[in-house]
Amino acid sequence: MENLKKAYIAGGCFWGMEDLFRVQPGVVDTVVGYIGGDNENPTYENHPGHAEGIEITYDDRATSYKAILDYFFRIHDPSTIDRQGNDRGSSYRSALFIKNEQEKSDADEIIKIVDDSKRWPDPVVTTLEPFKKFWPAEEYHQDYLVKHPNGYTCHFERFGTFL
Repeated sequence: MENLKKAYIAGGCFWGMEDLFRVQPGVVDTVVGYIGGDNENPTYENHPGHAEGIEITYDDRATSYKAILDYFFRIHDPSTIDRQGNDRGSSYRSALFIKNEQEKSDADEIIKIVDDSKRWPDPVVTTLEPFKKFWPAEEYHQDYLVKHPNGYTCHFERFGTFL
């Protein structure tokens, strides 16, 4: 099991991101939840400062953190502050929750590649925040678009790979 790693990301409503990541090669599991905020045991109704995020468990023999980030920057707009589609507010910010120096280095490298590509209209505003704790969201949010296939999402693949 030492080949299993976890990545923590946020990029708008967690439903759409989870739905796209769940089927990516090497992704073993996804859980939606709250991360980067001010209170313990956050809920949908009370999560001040938390982003709607995803815990991605992946097999590093089949994919990499850089590949996760590459896909992340292709399925949401990382050039908008606190906004994705119709969703607005810090809950919908673009953020990476960094656990170690290697993740920070990889994130910096991928952000530079994304910025240099000029595929987005403005520079990347994705924040790099220290990972503290991830709080799983309520059960009705888990696998939401599987349960409600016509539910709202603003996430979709916009480009080919940056790598």
